[in-house]
Amino acid sequence: MPAISESSAGAADVAVENDYDSFAEGYAAETETNLINGYYARPAIVDLAGDVTGRKILDAGCGSGPIFAALRDRGAIVTGFDASAKMVELARQRLGVEAALQVADIGSPLPFPDGAFDDVIASLVLHYLEDWTAPLAELRRVLKPGGRLIMSVNHPLVFKLLYRDADYFATVKHSDEYTFNGQKAVLTYWHRPLHAMTDAFAMAGFRTTVISEPPPAPGARELFPDALAKSTSGAFLSFLFFVLEAVQR
Repeated sequence: MPAISESSAGAADVAVENDYDSFAEGYAAETETNLINGYYARPAIVDLAGDVTGRKILDAGCGSGPIFAALRDRGAIVTGFDASAKMVELARQRLGVEAALQVADIGSPLPFPDGAFDDVIASLVLHYLEDWTAPLAELRRVLKPGGRLIMSVNHPLVFKLLYRDADYFATVKHSDEYTFNGQKAVLTYWHRPLHAMTDAFAMAGFRTTVISEPPPAPGARELFPDALAKSTSGAFLSFLFFVLEAVQR
């Protein structure tokens, strides 16, 4: 999850759920260098991408652009979109006016041609959606055959740890309240079990090549000793990471 939640299971209605426009600045500031995002989710995605020199990459749900920036710095040709106009505005401030950015919704047809990209990044995006069928089909469409979808979602075991009476094997909607740098937010997710994820990938034309539960980035233990004190390896449950290959049809 993007930060430690303050309350659970739809308990608060202090904001419209998933309204990133209303807390974009706070989210971007809070997650820039925190443990969960800055030293875990983002570096893990970049590590999974590997050598991206010259590769055309779509950053789906790019937010304020930190992954876009990291991949561009490594030689990739990056295009990004986000459903939040405010997030795209912040990304443009970070990346420059020439950056290929636009407002688009992963739940709708994407404004890109077939086979336009070598890779798609979807970091912490799909867990907001109940139905993955159309989004995965669109991400597969814009990938070249053999291209990669590199993605992360909330780890399904975390849901069961937080809600012990819940049915792990059901697809379940749940909400949490957060404060991002002083801005209140309600984020609503859809939990699904691991097998439902991999089944959805296969139906969309992907082959799962990597499932990863990585440790945080180097330096995390020194910066966040209290948060990582209980883990001898430094690893912790938060997100689940995948690398998927677009198979030939």
